[in-house]
Amino acid sequence: MKIASISLLFSITFSLALSAQTADSNAINWLSWEEAMELSQQQEKKILLNIYTEWCGWCKRMDSETLSNPEVAAYINDNFYPVRLDAQQQGELEYKGKTYGFNNNGKRGYHELAAELLNGRMSFPSMVFLDESTEEIQSIVGFKKPEEFQQILAYFGGNHYRDTPWSVFQRSYGSNLPADKKED
Repeated sequence: MKIASISLLFSITFSLALSAQTADSNAINWLSWEEAMELSQQQEKKILLNIYTEWCGWCKRMDSETLSNPEVAAYINDNFYPVRLDAQQQGELEYKGKTYGFNNNGKRGYHELAAELLNGRMSFPSMVFLDESTEEIQSIVGFKKPEEFQQILAYFGGNHYRDTPWSVFQRSYGSNLPADKKED
């Protein structure tokens, strides 16, 4: 009885450790703004900015439901330099030769780089896609379910935005998926 209990405890502990390791390998490898800028100089790759705030409930839901999805995380890690940017963070960040800092405006204030990249429309969560030259492609505002966000990622990550209107890509997206990924 005692050996069986110890064996069961060992099995549970091993399973938990294995699942924690698997979960970590499925996580997005977030970079700092500076790391992404430096890496983009060494190897061209698009940048995906997740602009959020600590108080934003939809941002937390986006993190827990969409960005924690293993397929979403794998696609982001393979195709983008991912950066989390707190729209209310302190400190300075450089972009395109200009230095952006925190603007203490009202109760909360905002980081000027977030405002610049969102064209002054501070809505969270927002995903901003930058091309390989760190030029802004587009920002996407609001919570997205994993399936919807995968489609958006494929549109920008696969360079379809360059020659295919979103509405056309959306209609054809399912037909471009492998058979095991198509919805029934």
